[in-house]
This record gives sequence, structure tokens and C-alpha cells, in this order.
Amino acid sequence: MKTLFKPLTALLCSTLLLTACDKPAAPLNSEPAAAVSVAVLDEAAEHYVKLVLALGQYDSNYVDAYYGPAEWAEAVKQQPQPLPELLAEAQLLRDALQAHSETDAMLKLRLHYLQRQLTALISHADTLQNGTAASFEQQASELYDTQPPQQDLSSFVPVLAELEQLVPGEGSLTERVVAYRKNFVIPADKLQLVFERAIAECRDRTLQRISLPAQENFTLEFVTDKPWSGYNWYQGKAYSLIQINTERPIDISRAVDLGCHEGYPGHHTYNALLETELKQQRNWVEFSVYALFSPQSLIAEGTANYGIDIVFPGEQKLAFERDVLYPLAGLDQSQAASYDRFLKLMARLSYAGNETARLLLNGEIDEEQFVALQQQYLLQSEAEARQRLRFVRSYGAYVINYNWGKDLVKQYVEQASSEDERWQRFISLLSTPKLPSSLAW
Repeated sequence: MKTLFKPLTALLCSTLLLTACDKPAAPLNSEPAAAVSVAVLDEAAEHYVKLVLALGQYDSNYVDAYYGPAEWAEAVKQQPQPLPELLAEAQLLRDALQAHSETDAMLKLRLHYLQRQLTALISHADTLQNGTAASFEQQASELYDTQPPQQDLSSFVPVLAELEQLVPGEGSLTERVVAYRKNFVIPADKLQLVFERAIAECRDRTLQRISLPAQENFTLEFVTDKPWSGYNWYQGKAYSLIQINTERPIDISRAVDLGCHEGYPGHHTYNALLETELKQQRNWVEFSVYALFSPQSLIAEGTANYGIDIVFPGEQKLAFERDVLYPLAGLDQSQAASYDRFLKLMARLSYAGNETARLLLNGEIDEEQFVALQQQYLLQSEAEARQRLRFVRSYGAYVINYNWGKDLVKQYVEQASSEDERWQRFISLLSTPKLPSSLAW
């Protein structure tokens, strides 16, 4: 079949890139490495976007957002590219780019971004072609450009012991936790009011530090039957559709968490800044598409979760929830502080979820054992555990992007000593092509 990318393939094999297509690409650390021109990066970026769109024909979850030329998306639908050809194209492009270096700081980040995003694309395409999921560790390394720490589940027992002392009631700890959390569920008829107020607060606090396009906006929807609790569907032109899954009861703490994570300064802010700063101002077309299973997602999820802390530092989130959201939801304000202490302990169990996912994806436990471990170490109800099972089966090692991603972002941002400098570092993550392996640059 005639490939969609023949003109660019010819360019990649030309003297512009100085890479012979009939021999292996030079190692990343080889000397000398040829400087790559902006024109060639632009061509490679267009190729990358079309490859992402093409791979999206084989996995409906893969293309998280696209707001580039409509004819590119239509072309891949009309002429689907066979996976082996797509994989070969991606490898050729990645190998060509790996033979080059760049000294300009932003172009160096751009080159690195394209290299790493292509590595993830190749890995995912290979998985789809072979029909066999990669291990947890391979997914973390190849898709997300990192390797999270590994912890034995027994290391979470001391946290469970603290919760045993904190949570009242009878029955197992899991039963008591599930019962306790019901006291903080937002009534269904209050969800719209509470979430709109929470998102408005997240937005106001974000705009004190970050300038967004004047037309930026979002629509809030409540949905059911999803493997996730919330999702931002970025549409382009600084507009998002934010969906909240009401399949399971939503407790009061999730209003601010999801308002920040999906909206401000999270995914909506991140995508709007990348579109404005990189796609529009620099004409970097690779930022018209978002490949979900890629290193970009660790930065996206990490900044979205750390964003909660940076806009509500210290005890400010507790104060806002207690004084504003609890009354709106009709909940007992006097219980806010004790529930906050409970949630801080629960957060220390987060990495147990990485380990249950690791065990499942590596074939060391089956699905029923996964559900049981979620109940034992994450203190989830059976329904919550099965929803999490659906998430892991759908998205694999993506789970690391939330907690490990947040910790990497936190480490990067909090190298700065002043609040202003921390905000500058945080904004740089939202508006440049930084990836996990370039955080140290």
C-alpha cells in the first residue's frame, strides 16, 4: 500500500538530516552529532502528528485530543496505514532524529520531546501489533519515560495501623472506612452547585498567577459508566469538556481535587498554554495532538495533581472546603478537620495502587486477587475496586502518572526557594516540551 508519508520519508533520507537510511542511526552519545534545522524539525513534527492519528485508528483511547488540520485526521480514516508500515515509519523517524543534537534550550527540548514521544508510539504500536501487553516496568520506561519506585505491600501496614486507630465503628477496617466516607458524600442534587463553586475557586486562584487566553472556557458534564472519576476532553482554542463520573458516590474532597486536576491549573490550563505558547506562537504542530500513552501524560497528570497543592497551599484547601463547600453540600463542618486528617493518611496508601497494578499487569495475580488487594490495602469497597480494575485493564501502567508524576513535579518545582520561583518552575512545565527525562536539564 502506498504510505501517506512518502514525501517526508524522502526528506528524512536526504542530506538535510545527514542520516543514511540503509544503516543504523548513530548512538545518542556519538560525536559529532549533526545539528538539526528548524525546517526539518517542523517536517518531523508533522510526520509525528500523522503517525499518532494513524495509530489512533487501532486504539480508541490513544488520541486524547486533536485540534490540527481536519484533513490530516480525515486522511488516516480514509486510508488506514497497516501497523507494520506505521511502525517502520515511526522507527525511521525516531532513528533519524536521534542522530542529531541541539544547543538552543527550547529546540533541544523540542528535539528530545519528539524522540521520546516517538519511542512511546513505537512501543504502543508494537504492543498492538503483537497483541500482548508489555510488563508494568516496560510500560513505565517506554511509554512514560521513567521508572517508579517499587514497594512491597507490607510497607503500607503501618499506615493501615494508624487508620485503625483513627476510623470509628465496627467491622473490618475496610468496612469502617467505607461507612465513614459515606458521611462526606455530596448529595446528588448538590453536585452541580458544589462542583461549579469549587472549579470557580480553582480558576480564580490560578488566574492570580497564570495568564490564560481571554476566550478560555469549559463545559461541565456529569456522566456514568466510566473507568475514571473525571476526564478533560480538550477541544482546542482554549476550550475543554470536563466530565465527572457519578457512577460511585463522590465525597466532598473530590470537588476541589477534580476542579484543579481537570481544570485549573490542571489539564485545561496545561493544554491551553501548550496550544497558545507552542502551537500558535511557535507553530510547533506536534502540540496539536495529545497521545495518551506517552511521556507527556506523566507531566500532564503530575502537574494536575501537584496543582492542587500549589493553588491551595498549607491548610487553605481545608479552610475553603469547611467554610464554603461543606455548607453548600449540607455536610457537617465540624467534621472537616478530622476528615482531612483521614484523607492525608489515605493518601499515603496511594503507591499501594501502583503495586497492585504491577502485580496484575505482570501476571502475578489474577483479577479477583487484584480486587481483594485493593480492598485490603487501598480500603476500597468491592464496587470501587472493580472500577479500578476496569481502569488498569484499560490504561495499564498509566496509574504511575498520578502519584509518581506528582512527586517528580513536586521535586522539580520545590527546588526553588521562593513562592514566585516555584510558580515560575510550575508554569514552565505547563508551557514547554519538558518530559520526565528532561526535568534535570
